[in-house]
Amino acid sequence: VGDEKNYYHPFKSNLEWEIAKWAKLQGPSSNAFDQLIQIDGVIDKLGLSFKSSSELNQRIDENLPGCPHFARKEICIGNETCDVYFQDIIDCVKALLEDPNFAPYLVFEPEKHYTDDTETTRMYHDMHTGRWWWEKQKELETKTPGSTIVPIIISTDKTQLTLFQNKTAYPVYLTISNIPKEIRQKPSARAYVLLGYSPTTCLEGVTNKSSQWHMLANLYHACMSTILKPLETLGDKGFHMTTADGCLRCMHPLFAVFIGDYPEQILTTCVCYGDCPTCSAVKPELEDFDSDVSSSYHDLDAILDVLDSFDVNTAAFLQTCQESQVKPVIDSFWKNLPHVNIYESISPDVLHQLHQGIIKHLVAWVVKAFGETEINAHCHRLPPNHNIRLFTKGITSLSRVTGQEHDQIARILLGLIIDIPLPHGISSARLVCCVRALLDFLYLAQYPIHTDKTLILLEQSLQSFHENRDIFIELKIRQDYNLPKLHFAEHYVKKIKLFGTTYNYNTKFTEQLHIDLAKEAYRASNHKDEFKQMTRWLERKIYRHEQYIAWCISGKPVPKVYEWQPPGLELNRTIHLSKFPSARKVSLNALEIEYGAIDFRNAFAKYVLKCNHPDMLPSMIKKELWGVHMPLKNYWVWHHIKYQQIGQYTSNTLVSDSIHAHSISHNKTMSYIPGQFDTALILKESISNTEGFKVGCVCIIFSLPPKLWSQTFHNGSDNPEHLAYVEWFSDIPDEPHPSHLMYKISPKKDKDGDRLGEIIPVERIQRSVHLFPKFGAFAPVQWTSSTVLDLCDTFFINSFTDKHMYRIFV
Repeated sequence: VGDEKNYYHPFKSNLEWEIAKWAKLQGPSSNAFDQLIQIDGVIDKLGLSFKSSSELNQRIDENLPGCPHFARKEICIGNETCDVYFQDIIDCVKALLEDPNFAPYLVFEPEKHYTDDTETTRMYHDMHTGRWWWEKQKELETKTPGSTIVPIIISTDKTQLTLFQNKTAYPVYLTISNIPKEIRQKPSARAYVLLGYSPTTCLEGVTNKSSQWHMLANLYHACMSTILKPLETLGDKGFHMTTADGCLRCMHPLFAVFIGDYPEQILTTCVCYGDCPTCSAVKPELEDFDSDVSSSYHDLDAILDVLDSFDVNTAAFLQTCQESQVKPVIDSFWKNLPHVNIYESISPDVLHQLHQGIIKHLVAWVVKAFGETEINAHCHRLPPNHNIRLFTKGITSLSRVTGQEHDQIARILLGLIIDIPLPHGISSARLVCCVRALLDFLYLAQYPIHTDKTLILLEQSLQSFHENRDIFIELKIRQDYNLPKLHFAEHYVKKIKLFGTTYNYNTKFTEQLHIDLAKEAYRASNHKDEFKQMTRWLERKIYRHEQYIAWCISGKPVPKVYEWQPPGLELNRTIHLSKFPSARKVSLNALEIEYGAIDFRNAFAKYVLKCNHPDMLPSMIKKELWGVHMPLKNYWVWHHIKYQQIGQYTSNTLVSDSIHAHSISHNKTMSYIPGQFDTALILKESISNTEGFKVGCVCIIFSLPPKLWSQTFHNGSDNPEHLAYVEWFSDIPDEPHPSHLMYKISPKKDKDGDRLGEIIPVERIQRSVHLFPKFGAFAPVQWTSSTVLDLCDTFFINSFTDKHMYRIFV
């Protein structure tokens, strides 16, 4: 690209390159950039060799490598001509395989992973650990030994470009499963590429609705067939390329997975609306729960015979399709793709099927059963937590609820209903079991790594729902359960065994691509003939030259090949506190009154005695308390503990959890901020089950100056840098509640009714814990979000705050 002396070529210097990168990647319009550099003296002072955005574009087009160029093809449907814009799919695959950021982590062979050396329990995570890759590898090996599979994942989803003019785009995205899912799920990693734009026409000139739908289906398949055409020959024939490890491989790109919402699924599979896109179950049969249903797909050969009947008897084609309950698609895009069963390729989708499907239905049923008033009253009385959104106005008034909001509602839904009575004295036990079962299914389905045993739990949770679901029919909330998204949950176990866990195929990640690859591109156009301008704008994204310059500056290192390690079920978290305290010189009286640490002096004395005399009996400690001198009158106090996690591939530092412990305060506008003292999971013993943990409310996080440690503590051991004053809850019971399976705890109190406190090292605090108050039949009016931890006497541990917490308590 450049020369050895100037890494920035075709730009003269680093400054000129940085300006060009800003102009192309940060989003200023061409007119705004022209107006900027045409200000008198700007070009001379910056030393720019280009004088307008058109000159910059010309230099990029002629000198810099970018993404594969977009082609345009006209497709005639009825009396309308539609344009489909697309990149060459093989060029896109090669670009991903050649990307130096992915090179160290690429996977080229299927593997079987087990939990131990006995090889009895299999593990599933990335696609190369699933059965699909093994099956296709065996098929190819019989024809061309030594073949390397490139599993193609295709995703489509129509998106709105404007709020008022009803402009839409129909992007088609591509990624490959050779890239680990932890990289693919990060949009900033750019492991997904925009493969093309399908037409978004509604064929308004066709007045017959049935004909309109049929023509739109044929248009969709014609466009997808155009985009995926190279796979028809190269899937079997393959192409040769040298990969990052220096090996020359014969690559076979095979269509593996299709990701889409239900409308895209039925459009792709040519089945009728309301039927299952994977198995032969039709709408009236969807509610029939059968644990063996996942083994039966649509009869691919029979459906292909129906679709091929157009060439035999055109006049009877529509009637034949109607009798077979198949959409009349003349030329489906997948019929000539090698080694493809499209009904097997339809993947689960956590966003649309679970959050925007099952959870959306479940919330509506629960609200109808218990009523809006009490559910909303419970919502704004829940204690705060880093991982929980407080719906202060309730959940029933929300409109256009997003998947992220449904995710947050799922975290608190069980705690909202456990004490509310059903009308007419009906027991709520079965309804609570239904809610718990579907929440278990939601969280188990999102495990980053599955085993044969966890998949049994996934299946059992769904079975538990179906065993108790009649309660909604008895309450006249439902008449049946013929819901395609609920039915598809029966296929999750089979799909996970085939393609790995659900993070391999989730529209949550492609939804985020709409901003960069559709909406931002549209805003960069003049909104006339926009797709031509959008594709040109995307071609000028200079990411590859940015990678090249970074590689040159770092000394042109040779990419290393790392041995792939499966993701663990536990997150490696580290505790982080700020270098300086949040509050300085907080007096003992303030600690006791404002922070609520009424027993701070005794707790500190006990901690000193335990450290200095580890073998001292509790009875002796009580006698010696008054002999311990408080080393300080004022203390440095921290208000936050953060738990950070470093990404396995991106090396980005993320805050996965935090704990707050601060008194009442005011912000810059003098608005009142209530005090917040979070509950936490505290290590009792270094074992990994609930017996090793206690729950405590963190009231104070503080530290002593180093010079005072030696004066106060005489054991000579390393003392912790930070300490915390916590108020204990009762021990976590051995068994959870039989219906909602949550653990019941209460604040520990002495004989005078005061809560028991203790000082501990901050290192023992493992993470935050969210507690559900036991509301009773009606939520007490005096309880608020900021006071409920003080006023309530009984709580349940919320195991749904995040996936890490769920794996600890389930």
